[in-house]
Amino acid sequence: MAQQGVRKRPDALTVLTLLVAEAPPARIESLLAEAACGGAPEAETAALERAVRLGLDICAQRRGRQQREAGLSALLDTARDLLVPDTLDGVLKAVTRRSRLLLGADMAYVSFPGPEDGLSYIRASDGHTSTLNVGLQLTGGSGLGHAAVANLAPVWTPDYLDDNRIQHSTDIDEVVRTEGLRAIMAVPLSYGPHPFGALYVADRNVRHYTPEEISTANLLGELAGLAVQRTLVLDDAKATVQTLREEHGRTTESLRELSEHRRIHHELIERALTDCELHGLAEAVSRNLGGALRIHAADGTVLTTTGRMPETGPAAAEVHAAKRPVHTADGLWAAPVTAGGEILGTLVFRPEDLPAAGIDELLHLAAQAVAVQLLRTGDTTVAQGRAHGELLEDLLTSAQRPPQQLEERARRLGINLATPHVVVVVRPEARAVGRACALATGLAQRLNGLRVGHGGNAVLLLPGTDAGATARAVLNELAPLLSEPVTVAAAGPVADAASVFHCHQEALRCLEAMIALDTAGRSASPRELGFLGVLLADNRDVRSFVDSVIGPVLEYDRQRFTDLGRTLDAYFETGASPTRAAQKLHVHPNTVARRLERIAELLGPDWQDPGQALEVQLALRLSRVRDLLIKDGPSAGVGQGT
Repeated sequence: MAQQGVRKRPDALTVLTLLVAEAPPARIESLLAEAACGGAPEAETAALERAVRLGLDICAQRRGRQQREAGLSALLDTARDLLVPDTLDGVLKAVTRRSRLLLGADMAYVSFPGPEDGLSYIRASDGHTSTLNVGLQLTGGSGLGHAAVANLAPVWTPDYLDDNRIQHSTDIDEVVRTEGLRAIMAVPLSYGPHPFGALYVADRNVRHYTPEEISTANLLGELAGLAVQRTLVLDDAKATVQTLREEHGRTTESLRELSEHRRIHHELIERALTDCELHGLAEAVSRNLGGALRIHAADGTVLTTTGRMPETGPAAAEVHAAKRPVHTADGLWAAPVTAGGEILGTLVFRPEDLPAAGIDELLHLAAQAVAVQLLRTGDTTVAQGRAHGELLEDLLTSAQRPPQQLEERARRLGINLATPHVVVVVRPEARAVGRACALATGLAQRLNGLRVGHGGNAVLLLPGTDAGATARAVLNELAPLLSEPVTVAAAGPVADAASVFHCHQEALRCLEAMIALDTAGRSASPRELGFLGVLLADNRDVRSFVDSVIGPVLEYDRQRFTDLGRTLDAYFETGASPTRAAQKLHVHPNTVARRLERIAELLGPDWQDPGQALEVQLALRLSRVRDLLIKDGPSAGVGQGT
């Protein structure tokens, strides 16, 4: 029996007891020393030694398991930390801090491409001692990060600056040297199979990273990649929500404005249909729009005014040419009043304060209501404008209608067709037809003439005796106000209703000739086109053409019994040679020279210019043919036989 107080020597059971009690490895290892001191036999000592080794292995395994559990717990904590920030900077700050603490590193930083140039930059760091790292551009193809992203696998080195396996860059090496870094590991930041950046952990001492540390860093990279992608998706979602919120606000405001415009339009149309007083409608417009209003008739007459308005306002022609409400430099708004393309008048509005939103649309609605009122009440200016257009349309298309009837209608409208009038045809470019017609209407009203749209042209019947001058005046009036070229042709004058139809046809032919001659954007009359005008003229007035070109020469010959006309013929027939002309006429060359000087005095110094010379030759030929026909005609034969 063992003596009381004698301590039992340790054995395998003692090792198991200590393992159950989770004793530290040093306590288990001390059992061998205790057994040696207790004089244990060799066989017992060998058995205890085997048990101690097994116990130490179990402790190491338990310690490794605990470390893995701690690592997993730390990764879970890291994942929770990465879910908290909702901004990219917050996520990157959490990534670098957790990475440095989890791996026991001196420094951690993240790089990925910028939003515009695609180059990689250091976006965040933790544990740095200088300011050279954040914002640093990483040269493409160099450093550990490029290799990690390219291979989609961790890359590490125990001593960066002395590792010749790495493709070095001067800028990166300078930062590494400034920070005093030695060991560096880079793992890819990825979302699925698509890497977009790199996570770095670094130490200021030489360090050989264990497989567990590399695996942990790689898991951190994946978590960081997911967190970054989540943040980017959240940013996109926030931007989309903000855009939708703004669009919803705009839509709500538009619907509110539309509802208000609908209410105003309904009120104004209702008043226009039930109230016979234009002034009442004007007051309703002023009240709803908040300002003073003046309504003009088509001829510029003020029909009614509400509130204080300036004496002058925008030109009606410009307003109607714009076909929409216009805002002038003096703070006024003006809107055309039209119906079916017919000009009825103009609204001029002066807002009291800042104009309401959609003021142009409100003015357009007000102009519609005023047009309804004017058409319903039969305003005299509206009826007169319609009557003017209908009269000119009949003059242009009804050549067989009794002239007395047309002239009587004109007299009732204050137009005397017995006085000289000129027909003007205005052809603008297709995009400016409406604006040109509106401007032409204002011009006709101002000059007490007629205007109508006919065949895609604006046709005017204006008082005057000189067709060319009238065409130029109309062009000078319209061209500065139009952004597109406008071509103007005029014919006349005429002094009766029946001639307007034929005069219009002559002006049209003149216009077509101008277009064919590539002179669009100009003005002309048949007389100004010279002999071409004779061909275009409806009455083929050859006598007038001959008189206008060589009349002074022919008159001089008749009065003084000279041969200037025959001298001109000879001069041109001999190729403009005075010497050969003298031979043909059997006179001295000096005689021809004196006659040519006299012709220059009669026809002007430019009579030999190519254009005028051509007309002189044509006039001479027409005069000679005409004289021959008269001389050889039937009347000459009858006279000789009597």
